[in-house]
Amino acid sequence: MAEPVVRIPDAKVALSTASVYPESTATAFEIAARLGYDGVEVMVWNDPVSQDIEGLRRLSDHHRIPILAVHAPCLLITQRVWSSDPWVRLQRARSAAERLGATTVVVHPPFRWQRQYARDFVSGIWRMADETDVRFAVENMYPWRYRDREMLAYAPGWDPTDEDYRHFTIDLSHTATARTDTMAMIGRMGDRLGHVHLADGKGSAKDEHLVPGRGDQPCAELLEGLAGSGFDGHVVIEVNTRRAMSNAEREADLAEALAFTRLHLASPLRVKGQ
Repeated sequence: MAEPVVRIPDAKVALSTASVYPESTATAFEIAARLGYDGVEVMVWNDPVSQDIEGLRRLSDHHRIPILAVHAPCLLITQRVWSSDPWVRLQRARSAAERLGATTVVVHPPFRWQRQYARDFVSGIWRMADETDVRFAVENMYPWRYRDREMLAYAPGWDPTDEDYRHFTIDLSHTATARTDTMAMIGRMGDRLGHVHLADGKGSAKDEHLVPGRGDQPCAELLEGLAGSGFDGHVVIEVNTRRAMSNAEREADLAEALAFTRLHLASPLRVKGQ
């Protein structure tokens, strides 16, 4: 038997249910199964199915596609999903992950106007992480911009590497919007990088979430580095397909994103003597 020439890490490639918006959570499961994704990340938002643990379990069982991660409701439009209390939302996200067999909860830093939540966020995330085997992976965000003005909307800040967290999520659309050095941020995360939101961007003030390879972010370099390091987290395709003119066009974009990821999520093995 010939020896393998590439190393494939244990990382699974998942589809974020946000990638099919404005289609439903249920549609994301169907597409993920049809295209051959390893699982899904559930974005908990205003779609009632995304908030329904038993409904999600039925979708997972029906399509034989596991739920690998739960994205807590942290967006502006989801501030009252599950509860108006952000800590209750995180507790429910953890419970959902545990019941669904997901290994990761993705969470954003607080908004600055959530003063008490922001004040206690770092210690609170550590406390919750100590209570479960589920990873709480804090995601990098970006400054909000309007014309020549910049607003720091997150506290303690949009760059989670300024704080001490057990696990991080890197989002490459967000690094593009922040106009920051992506590989330097990944370096600061080090072995605490536990989760990846793979998308692309061109540095627009808008969070673009382009298909990987269509922007200027080091998507391929990141994936090849993960392969070489034996990364065991999840790589989640989180792209914007709302401008797709048809379901076929949406699926083509998601198939392209998956192919790009699988192509680069491998590293060549050195031949002995070289």
